Amino acid sequence: MDLASLTVVLRTALSPSPEERKVAEESLNQFQHTPQHLVRLLLIIVDGTCDMGVRQVASIHFKNFVAKYWSPHGPGEPHKVSESDKNMVRENILGFIVQVPPLLRFKSDEERTPLYLIIEETFPLLLNVFSKLVQVVNPTIEVADLIKLICKIFWSSIYLEIPRQLFDPSVFGSWMILFLNILERPVPLEGQLTDPEVRKSWGWFGDVKLQRPESKAFAQMFQKNYAGRILGCYLQMLNAVRIGEYLPDRVINLLLQYLGSRVGTSTKEKHSVEMIKNSNLFRIPKNSMYQLLQPQLDIVLFEIVFPLMCFNDDDQKLWSEDPHEYVRKGYDIIEDLYSPRTAAMDFVSELMRKRGKANFQKFIQFIVDVFRRYDEAVEFKPFRQKDGALLAIGTLCDKLKKTEPYKSELECLLMQHVLPEFTSPIGHLRAKAAWVAGQYANINFSDQNIFRRVFHCVIAGFKDPELPVRVDSVFALRAFVEACVGGGKPSSEQSLEEVWQGARLPERNTDLNEIRSILPQLLDEFFKLMNEVENEDLVLTLETIVDRFGEEMAPYAFGLCQNLASAFWRCLNSSESDDDADDSGALAAVGCLRAISTILESVNRLPHLFVQIEPTVLPILQKMLTTDGQDVFEEVLDIVLYLTFYSPTISLEMWSLWPLIMDALSDWAIDFFDSKSLVSHQVTYEPCSLKQSYAYILVPLDKFISRGTSHFLTCKDPDYQQSLWKTLSSIMSDPNIDDADIEPVPKLIEVVFQNCKGQVDHWVEPYLRITIERLRRAERPYLKCLLIAVIADAFYYNPALTLGLLHKLGVAVEVFNLWFQMLQEVKKSGLRANFRREHDKKVCCLGLTSVLGLPADQLPGEAFERVFKATLDLLVSYKDQIAAVQECNPARFQNLTRSLDFHYQALASGVAQHAEQRKVEIEKEKLEKASSE
Repeated sequence: MDLASLTVVLRTALSPSPEERKVAEESLNQFQHTPQHLVRLLLIIVDGTCDMGVRQVASIHFKNFVAKYWSPHGPGEPHKVSESDKNMVRENILGFIVQVPPLLRFKSDEERTPLYLIIEETFPLLLNVFSKLVQVVNPTIEVADLIKLICKIFWSSIYLEIPRQLFDPSVFGSWMILFLNILERPVPLEGQLTDPEVRKSWGWFGDVKLQRPESKAFAQMFQKNYAGRILGCYLQMLNAVRIGEYLPDRVINLLLQYLGSRVGTSTKEKHSVEMIKNSNLFRIPKNSMYQLLQPQLDIVLFEIVFPLMCFNDDDQKLWSEDPHEYVRKGYDIIEDLYSPRTAAMDFVSELMRKRGKANFQKFIQFIVDVFRRYDEAVEFKPFRQKDGALLAIGTLCDKLKKTEPYKSELECLLMQHVLPEFTSPIGHLRAKAAWVAGQYANINFSDQNIFRRVFHCVIAGFKDPELPVRVDSVFALRAFVEACVGGGKPSSEQSLEEVWQGARLPERNTDLNEIRSILPQLLDEFFKLMNEVENEDLVLTLETIVDRFGEEMAPYAFGLCQNLASAFWRCLNSSESDDDADDSGALAAVGCLRAISTILESVNRLPHLFVQIEPTVLPILQKMLTTDGQDVFEEVLDIVLYLTFYSPTISLEMWSLWPLIMDALSDWAIDFFDSKSLVSHQVTYEPCSLKQSYAYILVPLDKFISRGTSHFLTCKDPDYQQSLWKTLSSIMSDPNIDDADIEPVPKLIEVVFQNCKGQVDHWVEPYLRITIERLRRAERPYLKCLLIAVIADAFYYNPALTLGLLHKLGVAVEVFNLWFQMLQEVKKSGLRANFRREHDKKVCCLGLTSVLGLPADQLPGEAFERVFKATLDLLVSYKDQIAAVQECNPARFQNLTRSLDFHYQALASGVAQHAEQRKVEIEKEKLEKASSE
């Protein structure tokens, strides 16, 4: 192939058409071993007139070819690259690298020289301008804009690393003095905007990113000269909160993040911080900074941080005017990045975790005083302070649950200070009570009556007139359901159903039976709420209930799936219709899909329900198995798995998903082909493990073929056999796909041979051909085992046909030699190196015993003897493995044999007798090994 032809082939490899790409790849594979192929690739790579995409394809092909064929990988393997080609590459490679486009090369430190030159030339001028600007008396907005621009330029220069020019203490010090000057200034009157709506759009405070320079000397200099002053500036800025002046939420959030980092590592992932906050990155000793903070810590904690945790005017306005937005903001992780309240909670949590010895008791005493003042107040109760105190108690739940004497007083806390607020006339206190109750639902209650009373209050919150209260009650319910014990009969005459209807709260132990009595009403309230609010946590609570009740959800399964499907479409439509909207709708849509999977899991022993549910979820599957569903592909495949696995039959409507799955697999979904945690498709699937295994595409395709064999074989429009071959052969022959990603292909070929015996003769040769081709270049031992298993399955399918095809391809001796070699390989430990699973041994036994059944004229005596010995070794090894299973887990083995019919029980009994013999031998071997050591 000349240079021009090779260029055309490489360009075709970029075609959007899979057929054209496949033809190009086959041409490359066909001509890649011709003389001077590598040299031609190099010429294309460095050809500046050639299309960049073609050059990139050439470079990838060159890299892969050199990695695979430059030197033989095993003894006796022929050389694929001639010495003349190797010499020509060696002589020219350095010259070619020089010509590689700069965009394709790593930019070394020298490549960054322009940045250093810019800093060297401009920063002295900028510093001079900056110095003059900060001296302007009564600066105009134009001056302020210039100062802001200079600050942004400085920040941009240290975005990835600190330029060496700034390591000069005098230069850096000049900049820091000016920054401190800016920080210490009061906000001018023009910045004290009184209109809250205008404040929201005030764009002077921007997001920036974390820096981590490594210079120890620079960090020490920064710590000594500037860190303390910056801390003082930040405390002064926070004082604005204390005296009621305006400070933007984002600034408060960043300042508290900084203070939290001075007492210990943040409990949450650190987010963007302001340029001057980069001092957090210089490995400043936290003890010294904490000592600087300590004299003012009480003021910060009790007069700044705690008030930020309290319900405020903005909260009240949002609660009253837009409760849906109040709920959204309260559970939006993006809002947390800007929220002063979230930063205050983090600060308290981090302070008590890192410096609890000095601060925990006094903070709890402060909270107790808030509770006392609230209880003592007759006319004007401090409702908002009580809200903040409850938030603090909930924030510190983990520490309070572990620390005495507080740990022993938690039930009293709930009774005295939480339970009464469920009937408060103040809505936000009812909501906060539900939230706090959920935080403590899992403590060990010495008095179960307290648990029951709080639990019933949470249930009653489902009917609260205020939306945020209902939402917080649903979220709290999840914690209580997880904490409930199952079974048992109610011990009181009054049921939870009566509580639901408004009767007096009972005092008796609570278990899941109490939820059972009101389950239909609970589910109705769930879906009413889901119609109002798009929130993932709502669906998570529903998932928890479904998971705990299992098959008891059967009467509600169909209705649940209908409601979840409706909620999914609603969330999806709202997410698609507003590109600027938050992600709550998308997250809720994902949650709906997970909840549907949980329902299907819970009723997997009731296949008739799957027939009812399928039409409801099928439209979702048909849409989301396309590129529209890439973000939820895993969740969608889980549902497909359940429907193909547990439905009485695979319907024609379900078969409409096959082309969608194959298109996705061919185009973009190769990463979803298999899960490494999934056992082989021929091993019995444990129903309870399906959801955890994330079977991806492999198992649904397996089930389509094994459970819908007749339709797979007879349907020609679409032609399922052809589409499977097209996809599998494309993946198997692609040199750019790793061995690990190839592994599902031989597993699916096995499914075809094992389930379509005698009906796919015309596919045996093509599948054997691509199997042997991949086997020759496979490197992973496990993939080699799977490919040999395909050959074994082919013998099981039709031994005479398979042996004839191996002779026709001229690989019969090669295949059997490799097979026997792999069977005999052992590790240093003495364990078998290949075919280690029970399934692998069984497949090899099936294949070899099928070979033994061939007539003598097809299997000569010598070959017969080798196959016979290998079969015996495998059978013994398989029995030993069964014996080991019984040895380590006899209960599992016994349970399995009890579930078999009489014929298989008799067979298993023979294995069990052998296992008993081996058990004695194993014990003897262990004793001998121990004595020799």
